[in-house]
Amino acid sequence: MFGLTFWRGWRRRAFAALLLVQVFALSWAHAQKKEANSALQPDKGKFSLARGTTTLKTETGDTKVTGNLTLQPDGAPVAYDWTAQTDKTNGAHILFANGTAKITLQMQGARPYEQDLSFGTPLVAVLDNNLYHQYAVLARLYDWSKGGTQQLPVLIPQELTPGSISLESTGSASEGGKTYEGLRVTTGDLEILLLLDSKHKLMRLEVPTAKVSVVRD
Repeated sequence: MFGLTFWRGWRRRAFAALLLVQVFALSWAHAQKKEANSALQPDKGKFSLARGTTTLKTETGDTKVTGNLTLQPDGAPVAYDWTAQTDKTNGAHILFANGTAKITLQMQGARPYEQDLSFGTPLVAVLDNNLYHQYAVLARLYDWSKGGTQQLPVLIPQELTPGSISLESTGSASEGGKTYEGLRVTTGDLEILLLLDSKHKLMRLEVPTAKVSVVRD
């Protein structure tokens, strides 16, 4: 059910996202200083931050979606906040501890809703709808020295949906006259290809079956 719930929603929003001028915004708080302090490498106990904003243009108006993800140096999530702004503002605050996500959903005009989801491990991938920069974190969570197919639990915050994904290195890949390192992300019914540079930084995201491409500015 995870695949159907998440990926149907992903498809609906993915085509709207193609209309964006700013479709892929990515910032790493510590990586801006020097590459050696990469987001998921030990950095003297400081947290890392992945932040992204997407504006969706639809028939009913614009929706601005923002997500802020705080990570441990090993990539385990600490906290996540998302907001979606239309005529109303909705959002959620999520705290991760001991393999459990404590979610507080805040819908404008309604009382907060709380829910706990257990994953059994602190290393959980956060992949929210329309925030493609979060796929860059997957490239850091994948164990490149080990290789092969690797499984990760995943949370889609806007859907309040837990599940799992499969990651697999595909080796060298070419697109647009450039050569990348490929990382395949799969669920039960959809496949996504992440194209990375030599330092495993996300440069392109491809969804072949939906004919969707998201390109880093």
